[in-house]
Amino acid sequence: MSKNALWRLLALLCALTLVASACGGGSDDAADDAAETEASEDEEAMEDEEASEDEAMEDEEAMEDEEAAAGDGTTISYWLWDGNQQPFYEQCAADFAADSGINVEVTQFGWADYWDGLTAGFATGDVPDVFTDHLARYPEFIDAGVLVPLNDFIEADSTPTDVYFPGLADLWVAPDGSRYGLPKDFDTIALVVNEALLEDAGLTLDDVSNLDWNPQDGGSLEAVAAQLSVDANGVRGNEDGFDASDVAQYGFMSQTNYADAFGQTGFSMLTGANGWDFLDANPWGSVYNYGDAEFTDTIDWMASMVEKGYSPDSETLAGTGSDTIFDAGQAVIMPDGSWKIGTWSTSENVDAAFVPTPVGPSGNRASMFNGLADSITAASENPEAAWEWVKYMASPACQETVGAGGVVFPAIESGAKLAEEAFLANGVDVSAFTVHVDEGTTFTFPIAGQASEVSRIIGDAVDSVVRGEGDASTIQSANEEVNELLAG
Repeated sequence: MSKNALWRLLALLCALTLVASACGGGSDDAADDAAETEASEDEEAMEDEEASEDEAMEDEEAMEDEEAAAGDGTTISYWLWDGNQQPFYEQCAADFAADSGINVEVTQFGWADYWDGLTAGFATGDVPDVFTDHLARYPEFIDAGVLVPLNDFIEADSTPTDVYFPGLADLWVAPDGSRYGLPKDFDTIALVVNEALLEDAGLTLDDVSNLDWNPQDGGSLEAVAAQLSVDANGVRGNEDGFDASDVAQYGFMSQTNYADAFGQTGFSMLTGANGWDFLDANPWGSVYNYGDAEFTDTIDWMASMVEKGYSPDSETLAGTGSDTIFDAGQAVIMPDGSWKIGTWSTSENVDAAFVPTPVGPSGNRASMFNGLADSITAASENPEAAWEWVKYMASPACQETVGAGGVVFPAIESGAKLAEEAFLANGVDVSAFTVHVDEGTTFTFPIAGQASEVSRIIGDAVDSVVRGEGDASTIQSANEEVNELLAG
């Protein structure tokens, strides 16, 4: 109740009760007391009403704050496959919603389920608005017409595309100039070493931090792998009597199954150090070079490592899985990606350390330089809101949030620096991964059409050589087949 209303009420009381004192004049005590009591009750009522109004206002403000935090009713969906990154993208989504009023539902799937779900969803329209895209997949998505080009959005908002590590943004531009993603992170390869098993063999991290390799005798990489290999009788690979048919511990292991055309965590660090390139041009080359001696010689060397018992055969690697083998202490050295730093640095079973990849005949070490991005699906009913989310994930704000989590290296330098600091704060030296960027010894993931067929045809050929069933001519024939596909 307002003060004016109160005074009107008091005036009315004065007139009705003829109590002069309530109106400022004299009266008898009983009348005065009655008037004062009524006035006091009215004042308390007024205070209660004002308090109620204040509480209602506070409740309304709280509700408005809650609605603002929850967004304006616009909700988009986002898929990713890496569970380690999920909490940090959920934080990005919360920050984004608070600023934009757009809610983001973040869903994580395992790798295989992720791509199966997307592939099926593109056929039915049951796909997210935005998803984490991969360079091996997006050429076929472009051909299928299921992605939204970002060019108009970028131009309208004057969004910069030169704030990322060199080369990452260009990977997401199609031959016609359409851009289908903005970089979110990058990854490189290093060697993961089981330090306890290394010490058992009388070796130190220094002994494996500057390895060299060649396809003829394997260099110091093969020599170390022999020393680290142990058969079921405890005989090492560099000792007489080693039984290559009954191995308990492998000195070196590919992280990727041999049936793989791209070998990111398998052969690629070796073929790259051997001076070999996947394509005549990258991205969007038209001729694959799998038939070159630099490639076939490398695969022959990998087959020889299996034959000698220093590496697991195809059945063991594909059946058990490299991560399971390594985590069980059945392999000592394995190439792996920077996205697995957290996996191995926190393993309860492996005392892991990271060392650089070996220097090859080219005179350099090498690592594939892969970068993920976020793409918008053509089935999205909210492409404008989806774009705002893609733009936010590609900005320093989100990439620094992800970087500070110490899981991956974001595509923007400030985010990558925070990731390095986060790893170091946890006692993890990641220089074996960053050295490739510092020294410029990276090469990009191969981007061309027909990736699924290329993967199948070349993967089968590589696997047949490692099994001892094929040879260089097997790979050369497969190379001719995939080049015909590209030409067709």
